[in-house]
Amino acid sequence: MTDRVESALTKSAEGGFGGAADDFAFSSGPHMPGQPGRAGDLQQPTFPVPAVQEVLDGLPGSVIFLMPLRGADGEVADFRIAAAAPDAVDIGARRGKELIGLSVRDTYPTVAGTELWQGYLQALDTGACYRGEPFEYEEVVAGIPRLSRFAVQASACQGGLIVSWVRLDSSEREKRRLAVMQRLGGMGWADWDLVRQKTTWSEEAYAVFGRDRSLGPMTLEELPASAVTEDVPAVSRIVQRVLGNGDPIDHTFRISSPAGEVRHVRIVAEAEVDVQGTPVEVHGFLQDLTAEKRAEQQLLEHERAVQAQRSLLEAERAVAARLQHALLPLTEQSLRLGGLTVDLAYQPLQDGLSVGGDWYSAIELPDGSVLLVVGDVAGHGLNAVATMAQLRFTAKGMAITGMPLAMILDRLNTLLLHSTERSSTATMIMARYEPATSLLTWVQAGHLPPLLLRQGQAQYLSKPEGVLLGAVPDQRYAASTIHLQAGDQLLLYTDGLVEKPGEDLGDGLARLARSAAACGDSPSPLHDILDLLVDPDARRDDMCILHISL
Repeated sequence: MTDRVESALTKSAEGGFGGAADDFAFSSGPHMPGQPGRAGDLQQPTFPVPAVQEVLDGLPGSVIFLMPLRGADGEVADFRIAAAAPDAVDIGARRGKELIGLSVRDTYPTVAGTELWQGYLQALDTGACYRGEPFEYEEVVAGIPRLSRFAVQASACQGGLIVSWVRLDSSEREKRRLAVMQRLGGMGWADWDLVRQKTTWSEEAYAVFGRDRSLGPMTLEELPASAVTEDVPAVSRIVQRVLGNGDPIDHTFRISSPAGEVRHVRIVAEAEVDVQGTPVEVHGFLQDLTAEKRAEQQLLEHERAVQAQRSLLEAERAVAARLQHALLPLTEQSLRLGGLTVDLAYQPLQDGLSVGGDWYSAIELPDGSVLLVVGDVAGHGLNAVATMAQLRFTAKGMAITGMPLAMILDRLNTLLLHSTERSSTATMIMARYEPATSLLTWVQAGHLPPLLLRQGQAQYLSKPEGVLLGAVPDQRYAASTIHLQAGDQLLLYTDGLVEKPGEDLGDGLARLARSAAACGDSPSPLHDILDLLVDPDARRDDMCILHISL
């Protein structure tokens, strides 16, 4: 701080604060003649004191400017306080301008000859900054000795000394700590002396109300007028109770600050009563709870938004579940189609909001062939179920017309790419079985391959060309064929059957092949496979399985 002051004072000496027009010789004031070392007998330098004061007026803390007073021999005999910062406070509680004009020897007589005094002289003589050890000073006030400790720093500047200090004694530290706690907690204390009609507020109490300190503190009777209109009756009642019966107060109300900001202020207070039970003093604190109230309001709004979203998702799940059930009402069934036995198993996850887009179709076409389909739409919820319905009925409708399977996939891919109301992708396997030739023709769009069981051996069919639907335009879908033999079994399925969290998909496919081979001769191979593979606690998705046997 002293470096900044010295820089400003150098500017002052060069004319930065008014130049020579501000120069004058500082008057010592009255003195007692005949006493050696008194200020009136000493030589005093000329210096732009108003400029110094202008600099110190802008500084916080305890800072003063000392001018040396020299005797006839030219030696420093005393120092006089020529300027002081507004917040400067000495041991006698003198503040700011009250310090100006005081001499060190007269005002603080025990300082002379101490290490601090020598530090002043050394700083003035050498120009080196003096930073002394904590300095103890005792002053008798109203007959009571008062001892305090200070950390003092002095720096030579323009022929004088810039001196700053910080009070280190415990009471001062406690005051500073209390002030910091009040500031951090957004609160200030208040005392209302009802007998003397005197009200005292701490500095932070003014900050809570955004009140100009020059207006002074508010009395309890004035407190209701500070509240917003809706809160005035309640504040009036608590004030009347504490003034009338001494009832304690713990109440939060709203005020409108001078800046127009609505603040939430909490008052907690209790009364001291005389022997007759009449309140004579009220002590308490005032706290700004605006930030907490805003946070509570934001949290409440967030909870309402979350609840609204949860209700919306629950409603969507219910609609999707009803739609899904309408499309796939049976979770298990066995069909006889074109010489094939088709066992169907559909197991929706139905966990929370996870209504998925797995689906199947198994119908006999007008020409006597059999259409077999398994598909899986990405995602969950109403959009997934709606997309599943669109694919299921569109695919079935085009297959009934006799359209080639690869062309059906091409059309479905285009359909998903141009669906403006939602964006989704899907995987799919379609197969057409012709009973007259036992020929199975199949196509796939990014789906897992069918599993063929023949003579006790399980083998995945090689997939023809085709990527998932709705991903990219102008894709080519190819068809593959296989002649089914008596005793053959074929599994079409969705990925929920084989996928496990943290496991490679290849491991799941290998496990399915082993389980199918082990259950191939079972009277109910599909149920045995499901029992071996499906762990209800580890499931994460819907499952569709078509078990086809010839």
